[in-house]
Amino acid sequence: MRPRKTQRNLPPCVYNKHGAYWYVKEGKWVRLGADLPTALLRYASLAAPKGSGMASLIDVAHVEIVRNVKPNTASQYDQCRRVLKEMLAEFAPEQVRGSDVAQIKAAYADRPNMGNRILSYLRLVFSYAVERGIVDSNPCIGIKRHTEAKRRRYLTDAEFQAIYAAASDNLKPIIMTAYLTGQRIGDVLNIKLPDVSAEGIYFEQEKTGSRVLVAMTPDLDRAIKAARALPRAVRTMYLFSVKRGARPYTYKTVQDMWEKAVERSGVTDAHLHDLRAKSLTDAKKQGLDPVALAGHSDARMTARYIRQHDTVVAMPPKLAEF
Repeated sequence: MRPRKTQRNLPPCVYNKHGAYWYVKEGKWVRLGADLPTALLRYASLAAPKGSGMASLIDVAHVEIVRNVKPNTASQYDQCRRVLKEMLAEFAPEQVRGSDVAQIKAAYADRPNMGNRILSYLRLVFSYAVERGIVDSNPCIGIKRHTEAKRRRYLTDAEFQAIYAAASDNLKPIIMTAYLTGQRIGDVLNIKLPDVSAEGIYFEQEKTGSRVLVAMTPDLDRAIKAARALPRAVRTMYLFSVKRGARPYTYKTVQDMWEKAVERSGVTDAHLHDLRAKSLTDAKKQGLDPVALAGHSDARMTARYIRQHDTVVAMPPKLAEF
């Protein structure tokens, strides 16, 4: 089956045409309804072959779950959708028990972040099912999330410089801009040329909706000029775009570029997200306001990024003469 190019918010084989939703299978068009909720319920009964009830429920619920979420969240949920459809392929919705959810959780004991994301998504799927009378209860209730270890890694100046030196010409201005602005990588990659002015770079954060103007400095100006100086085959509206097109870099592409630079630099255990932590930590050390730079409304949110924030400098006692 070829991937959709349009109407990607709809389940497989469902199309919106002539003011109605249709289920198309083997050349036959079956009218599902004029509105999406009615069409989805009708689709659930038509599309679910024997033994694949959960797969059908997940596809139907997914349309509602991602309706009003940010693109990055929708991408993460889509990954969860694919994983759960495979793990629960043999289940009907009413057959899933709390013990089955617990087994899914246990399968991700070594990847707690991903495990928690899958649990959260599955909880949303069953909330959808409960509200529509498909099941009587949500089997995810009572299943606790994994405890996620807090990352304390801080990139030293020497490590930062080593990674920067090993980075490609296309990655260098991205690294520098991410560090100087303290913004999430996704927001940095979405900087548009009109967002850059003599005053600084304007961000409307994708995750929080916060609006931040990071003031222009000589260092930031140099990073912007380096980005604009890179050769591009076509004109683009983005500060950072692929070599042979107008579209911005994807997170995955930049992550791959970062990992190659880290490998060449000899630095170990350096994540792309460590750039934001270093930026906010260094801002605090320099007497600046990391909360404003991060665009957070609560200092406790920023505290998660501050490295060595709970470390105090302690002087040992003097040794008595003997």
